Amino acid sequence: MENITTWISVHGIDWGIKIATAIAIFIIGKFLARVITRLLQKALQHSGTDSMLVGFLGNIAYGILLVAVVLAAIDSLGVNVTSLMAVLGAAGLAVGLALKDSLSNLASGMMIIIFRPFQVGHYITAGGSSGTVDEIGLFCTLLHTGDNQRIIVPNSAIMGGTIVNTSAMSTRRIDIVIGIG
Repeated sequence: MENITTWISVHGIDWGIKIATAIAIFIIGKFLARVITRLLQKALQHSGTDSMLVGFLGNIAYGILLVAVVLAAIDSLGVNVTSLMAVLGAAGLAVGLALKDSLSNLASGMMIIIFRPFQVGHYITAGGSSGTVDEIGLFCTLLHTGDNQRIIVPNSAIMGGTIVNTSAMSTRRIDIVIGIG
């Protein structure tokens, strides 16, 4: 019984210090991740980046920073994080392959938001559909036609093909062919 008490007093203090250090790393790291994310979002807003893209990139940055903080806290406990990182990498690869099409739509949505080949209110022909742009999302773009049909076009279909923006210029020429008998 005395050996157990001695072991707990010696090793218990060590584990208590390790746990306290891990908790401190997590709390301080989470605070710093929030601060860094806010600074990134403010910098993106001042550069004129679209607000939807600012929020999306802020969430991704916060998630990456939080994963790094959790790994640092686990490492301070004495756990070998290299094997954990290998498992996370393999899981990330598997998720990436499973969500290939969704990630393609996401990347295309970010390209549409950044390069702005069209804007809300423009009449476009893209991805095999024509209509007035109602909303540009990260995964799809919403159009409505002249006969009040709503068309949801995946962003990868838009960026993978030709985009005809009928509203881009203030004036247009219209050719009308009239046959006379």
